[in-house]
Amino acid sequence: MVSVVVVNWNQRQLLKACLESLARQQDAVFEVIVVDNGSTDDSMEMLERDFPEGGRLRLKLIRNAGNRGFCAANNQGMAAARGEFVALLNNDAEADPNWLAALAKAFDGRPDVGMAAAKILVHGDPRRIDKAGHLMYPDGQNRGRGSGELDQGQYDRMEETLWPDGCAAMYRHAMLDQIGGFDEDFFAYGDDAELGLRARIAGWRCLYLPDAVVRHHRGASLGLTSRRRLMLIERNRVLLAVKLFPWSLLWMNPAYFLARVAAGFWAAVRGRGELRRFAGAQGKAGAALGVIWGDLAALPLIPRMLGKRRRIARIRKLTPDQVRRLILQYRVSLRTLMERAV
Repeated sequence: MVSVVVVNWNQRQLLKACLESLARQQDAVFEVIVVDNGSTDDSMEMLERDFPEGGRLRLKLIRNAGNRGFCAANNQGMAAARGEFVALLNNDAEADPNWLAALAKAFDGRPDVGMAAAKILVHGDPRRIDKAGHLMYPDGQNRGRGSGELDQGQYDRMEETLWPDGCAAMYRHAMLDQIGGFDEDFFAYGDDAELGLRARIAGWRCLYLPDAVVRHHRGASLGLTSRRRLMLIERNRVLLAVKLFPWSLLWMNPAYFLARVAAGFWAAVRGRGELRRFAGAQGKAGAALGVIWGDLAALPLIPRMLGKRRRIARIRKLTPDQVRRLILQYRVSLRTLMERAV
């Protein structure tokens, strides 16, 4: 059985569409665990009305008094999961009917596969790819593989990828029991990268399944131009690198970061990349402040990350040099990272 965890926070309509897509799943035995982070809209009333206990979905509800974040809420769902595999589906995503069955194939006869990645398309333009697995820049910034590209069959074969996007992923429960769930210090954003790289360090592999298709409303939680979103992405980039990167890459982190900032500035001057979403000089200055805010917010958490870094030795299977080669093998180019936007 598969346990599907859906985290919700004030997204009634999106949550309904997400659960409707799960109700249409074929050839899969599964339960659904909805973890609500203190929603103040009528999400809970919608659940009681449209997805009652004992209805078409085997649904369990966990209600938090407040917003505990993506990481803590998913950990709650994982703890309650009874399935051999745990799938995550964002409340702003809708899965094709064979999504679960396709993802589960990644684990057939492959005991070293601990993660499965879906093909995630842009909901408003399903010809365009949101993510087909993940890549990483050597400063810790991660990016969906193929993000922004037209889907022309270039990612239509099952293959290994670095890790799955937490928007639509499946994990072996035994792997989560071994390495732990999401790092709750991350709260949201970059958390799937930290979990995925930690799993790779522990010797687990990830397969990408092109037939496991999901359509995603990108940026629905905080908005693509949210300064808080930028702060969390930047803060968590630093925390991930400090916690998991080999020292051979970590000491070069400032140089890689400055190269990325310079490339982002040059892309913005030409109206390209993610920064083009921030209108005018004031908007771009606000984006820069969000990044600076993230770096400053990371500083007090670095000692905690260093402590966790020492504990990684308990699960480590890859040597630091192997981790470095893995990151560079799945490296996203600077041009792709800074100039292409979905």
